[in-house]
Amino acid sequence: MSSATDRVFIARLAGTKVFDPLGDQVGRVRDVVVMLRAHGAPRAVGLVVEVPGRKRVFLPLTRVTSIAAGQIISTGLVNMRRFEQRPTETLAVGELLDRVVDLKDGSGQARIEDLAMEQTRRSDWEITKLSLRRQLTASGALGLRRRGETWIADVDDVRALARTGAEQSAKLLLAAYEELKPADLAEVLHELGDTRQLEVASALDNERLADVLEELPEDDQVAILSRLDVARAADVLEAMQPDDAADLLHDLPDAQAAELLELMEPDEAKDVRRLLSYDENTAGGLMTTEPVIVSPETPIATCLAQIRRADLSPALASTVFVVRPPVETPTGRFLGVVHFQRMLREPPHEAIGAILDTDIEPVRTSATLSEVSRMMATYNMLAIPVIDNERHLLGAISIDDVLDHMLPEDWRGSTELTESDPSRTVREVDRG
Repeated sequence: MSSATDRVFIARLAGTKVFDPLGDQVGRVRDVVVMLRAHGAPRAVGLVVEVPGRKRVFLPLTRVTSIAAGQIISTGLVNMRRFEQRPTETLAVGELLDRVVDLKDGSGQARIEDLAMEQTRRSDWEITKLSLRRQLTASGALGLRRRGETWIADVDDVRALARTGAEQSAKLLLAAYEELKPADLAEVLHELGDTRQLEVASALDNERLADVLEELPEDDQVAILSRLDVARAADVLEAMQPDDAADLLHDLPDAQAAELLELMEPDEAKDVRRLLSYDENTAGGLMTTEPVIVSPETPIATCLAQIRRADLSPALASTVFVVRPPVETPTGRFLGVVHFQRMLREPPHEAIGAILDTDIEPVRTSATLSEVSRMMATYNMLAIPVIDNERHLLGAISIDDVLDHMLPEDWRGSTELTESDPSRTVREVDRG
């Protein structure tokens, strides 16, 4: 058995970079695969590593040559097949952290805050220690719930580590993935089972859940929203971009969609209802009603401040749309656009109307997806205005919305490598 100095605490591994022997980064650790045994200590058999393309693969611990602070070194032999959890396997971060266990000494229950693994003389990795926090049932003098003591215990000091009925706090799982972008967290959510998926989704705040839903495949979007409390579901729809909310409502039964629209704030529901009136694969169905829209008298400095909004995608933040008042869609007469690079070259106090690009030809709501994509490709546009017959601006279509509709429906779940790296040997490796 290795000494305590060789002890590796698993929660601290989440996010650690994995390198090959040449120093090239392979990916980042997202979890540790553990085999829970009826007799003997649980055995850690491998790492779940996220490689480029947001794909998770299995790296056997037998292929790991070094685990040090901030980095893991592998032999470079990586099975690039997508990781699929087997029935006999347990994910340490995803399933064991925060699990409540009974103490064998009869003193009560404790919650697992971390697990430590050590390498045996036979080079196997075993779970030997648990970082525990005692579960308190009594309250303090002021009626406030106290936090229990923490200590490091042997894995044999607890009962039934493998029991299937125990639940992990979804908040702790989210803490391990706190740094993930919405698209990456969506990938994690996509791979969870239905029950766990709902638990994690329910633990997210409305804004974060809305961002994640926008990155999920349609089936997952519908499944999660349909299982949320109806009032919560309406709140999440309000936090989504109107075009994404409309796309999601298109996939719901009519009665359910109508109920959610009634529960949404009238101003939020108005834009979504308008988008629902268009076919999904036309400019009207593709557009968002919330691009950056200003009047021609607006100072450039104000426009630059508006494109810094955190809720704007890079594509929509690239362009300011200039119209006659009112500036809420449907606006007054559309006048033209200004790209942010042009704004950076002009005095901040200058009016945006003085630097208009009037050569951009808008599209009508009836324009097809192929027409929109050809227009954007021809003129290298990241966002294109959508107008009605009176040239009122109704919205804008960004390049990411076009790509979402042009790629295959399952593209979010299809991240297989399309190129091989000649500098790295890739080989199928059996699970330990």
